[in-house]
Amino acid sequence: MFIPISQPSITQKEIDYVTDAVRSTWISSLGKYIDRFEAEFADFCGTRYAICVSNGTVAIQLALTANGIGKGDEVIMPNLSFIATANATLHCGATPVFADVDANNLCIDPNLIEGLITPKTKAIMPVHLYGHPAQMDKILEIANKHGLWVIEDAAEAHGATVKGKRVGSWGHCGTFSFYGNKNLTTGEGGMITTDDEDFYNRCKHLRDHAMSKEKRYWHTAPGFNYRMTNVQAAMGCAQLERVQDFMDKRETIFTWYKKYLVKKEGISLNKTDTWATNAYWLICLNNSEWNLESRDEFMIELKKRGVDSRPFFYPMSQMPYINESVHTPVTDIVYQQGINLPTYFDLEEKDVKFICGVIKKVLND
Repeated sequence: MFIPISQPSITQKEIDYVTDAVRSTWISSLGKYIDRFEAEFADFCGTRYAICVSNGTVAIQLALTANGIGKGDEVIMPNLSFIATANATLHCGATPVFADVDANNLCIDPNLIEGLITPKTKAIMPVHLYGHPAQMDKILEIANKHGLWVIEDAAEAHGATVKGKRVGSWGHCGTFSFYGNKNLTTGEGGMITTDDEDFYNRCKHLRDHAMSKEKRYWHTAPGFNYRMTNVQAAMGCAQLERVQDFMDKRETIFTWYKKYLVKKEGISLNKTDTWATNAYWLICLNNSEWNLESRDEFMIELKKRGVDSRPFFYPMSQMPYINESVHTPVTDIVYQQGINLPTYFDLEEKDVKFICGVIKKVLND
């Protein structure tokens, strides 16, 4: 037996929709599934608009560019995130400014944001990490006070809520990923959500090479080819019809881990604040006794016994092309003490029981 960290759930519904898209011959960036996926995803998030793009990283870059953020500007973000958050900012010519995270939810600590704001700050980019949303109400208070954009990196938190309102609908815009290991997938793909009509139109314009609507092959800006294909959108529509099942199953998987995980001091799973609901992109296991070496040794032993895992993201400030000294003491500790465990729709209770049994054995060896 080997249990992977993740795998997509593909049913006959996805196959039928994708086959229909292929047979229609509309296999590129035009077709009925594009418009449908955008409209239905906007409705799911509770926004007026949604814009399909080719992946979650370019969703961030397009959102930044459409908001006029570029060279000389600063964007505040958590130091603990997948590197796309910083890379998209750097590709726009802007500078990522790294904040520490809340030890409970692993998202940006709102209490530290104002101390990082300078005259160059143009945006705050909270990341809803591993399925838990950032504290958006407090972040918006700060942003409104200082006249800053808020761009939600919601790549890992489809359906999560803050005070009953879904992520992607709080900020000026939200960005999502539909990579193969996400809660909802199109293989590759991404989405921008917003209520701002002007911003929406700028994103659509820039996404399609900034081609004029009135004059074909006339381009009004150095735009991008960030389009999603109709085939990907067809899969997205099928997945979106199943999204409540996906959300419910991840909640169930978490309860299984809580049920079977060894009760030991220093060991903990995902924590969820009272004001939030968690999308549980990945189950997180924290051990306060780990350092980088012991954490990696633990993952090696899990794999030998048939259980895949992955480490928490490294602090983005540590990447060799960034290599910035920042004061983020919580991030600097928690990334060494956390791993992600198998989390996907087709997991069964017996699988989670097996995983937890392996964890218990390795911890006791």
